[in-house]
Amino acid sequence: MKFRTEVNIEDSSVKIKPEDSIFAMGSCFSEEISGLLAKGQLQTLSNPFGTMFNPYSINTAVKRLHDSAFYNQEDLVAYDDQVISLDHHTKFNSRYPHQTLEQINTGIEEGNLFLQNAKWVIITYGTSFIYEFLPKNKLVANCHKIPGKFFNKRLLTNLELADSMYETVTNLKDICPEGVQILFTVSPVRHTKDGMAENTLSKSKLITAVHEVIQQFDDCHYLPAYEILMDDLRDYRFYKDDLIHPSTQAIQYIWEKFGSAYFSDQTMDFVEENFRISRALSHRPSDDSDPKYQEFLENLKGRIALQQTFVKHPVFSDAFPQQ
Repeated sequence: MKFRTEVNIEDSSVKIKPEDSIFAMGSCFSEEISGLLAKGQLQTLSNPFGTMFNPYSINTAVKRLHDSAFYNQEDLVAYDDQVISLDHHTKFNSRYPHQTLEQINTGIEEGNLFLQNAKWVIITYGTSFIYEFLPKNKLVANCHKIPGKFFNKRLLTNLELADSMYETVTNLKDICPEGVQILFTVSPVRHTKDGMAENTLSKSKLITAVHEVIQQFDDCHYLPAYEILMDDLRDYRFYKDDLIHPSTQAIQYIWEKFGSAYFSDQTMDFVEENFRISRALSHRPSDDSDPKYQEFLENLKGRIALQQTFVKHPVFSDAFPQQ
């Protein structure tokens, strides 16, 4: 007897290899997945603009990264003693224009260089809603807690969604190496502040647009993370206390589904061993000079050195203090 409807992910014919560079952009769910990729010591860059949610703003960021188009002071606004970019997350805010610009443009430079070698790109959309900043007639990625009277909120049209996604793919295919694999997901995090019916409409529009666009390209995929949480893990025990964000257990379940479909056998072994090494590194003895602990460290260094042979980038490079 079955008590749940399991969502199965079709096995990908193209696999993520241990040496592949993976670029991730999008919502906080994207941060969760890229964090696990990084913990597994896969070469990853996540959200050089900070977390983003709607396809229009994500496309704006990708275009900037593609063109290596730096921001200048005219692109910024001042509010509440902070100098901010409405295209960026609040973590880029500072008290002075040069500090904000330095953080922003460093991220653009880093993202541009990384994309030129990225073998995989993961894009996670969160919402079809967008805000227009009325003083500049500008569609924005983040409102930075500026009063609502300065914004107009609306749903992106089906055409705007599809056009944004299409242009994102074309720009990524242009800057990334030939054969780059682009994996789209829709975040399972519900935007309940929009309203429950409105959130369902928003997610539905995203899913429809993604499926329409990826059919027009080779090397584009869809990871059903939203469907896994909504249909497979249909229980509030798989949510955090806010009943909105997926729990650690749910993230791990989606991660395992993702890995089974997209990791090569070598990558799976590589990542799982690095998880074990990471747990071992977190061990802190009462006596650092204990011979058994020193033997444990030497064994750990050997395991790390063996992992290093699989990839060109450093693995656990800062795990041990330099002598």
